Amino acid sequence: MRTLKVLSTLLDYPTAELVAAASELKSVLAAEGVLRPAVIAGVNALIDDLAARDLYDSQERYILLFDRTRSLSLHLFEHVHGESRDRGQAMVDLLRVYEEAGVTPTASQLPDFLPLFLEFASTLEPAAAVEQVAEPAHILAALGERLKKRSSPYAAVFDALVALSRARIDAAMLKAIESEADPEPDDLEALDAAWQDEEVKFGPDAAADCGVDSLAAKIRQGRRPAPGVETPRDARRPRVSVTTSSPPRT
Repeated sequence: MRTLKVLSTLLDYPTAELVAAASELKSVLAAEGVLRPAVIAGVNALIDDLAARDLYDSQERYILLFDRTRSLSLHLFEHVHGESRDRGQAMVDLLRVYEEAGVTPTASQLPDFLPLFLEFASTLEPAAAVEQVAEPAHILAALGERLKKRSSPYAAVFDALVALSRARIDAAMLKAIESEADPEPDDLEALDAAWQDEEVKFGPDAAADCGVDSLAAKIRQGRRPAPGVETPRDARRPRVSVTTSSPPRT
């Protein structure tokens, strides 16, 4: 599904290549037609914004939103496990899902990085791709709401993902994620507090506290820590790149 590839690209770190591809990205959305015109219009507005804005301003905005603000992190397991040690095993399990599908992520990015997750989904048959995106739909919805609060054009991408997923958002799950602290990126004291290490949780109930059993089951997450697996936070995201053992299917 090429639309997912477009949405993945828009959520990656802005580059000159992305700006140069603005017209092509719009053409893909229009040609594939899996999103409603109103939703496409919102995504096109972000594409236009990125094309018109100074690239360095776009990159600074991206870092402020997605790297400095924990509640807007594009790492899915940040909203599932936080700093729980279950996150390591979940990473291993998600990586295995990618590899079983013939997708090999580069070593420079964590498996739960949303653009990478979407690029993986874009290689699946349409029905399977929709099902995959539906698993973290409550996380996507929460991120979209926070971006709307900031009047960010990036909210349109999350509206598109939720619409594409056809998921019924679980109100309890959404509320649990929205209860996270959501400081502004220029509130340094609040940001420091939000990034403080959380209590490490152990045992079979550790992930249950997050209310995301569906996503956890989907990636066959283990309940024990994975020795030697680290989860660093990069200040700047490299571009997502994956290789497949066979040509992607759209």
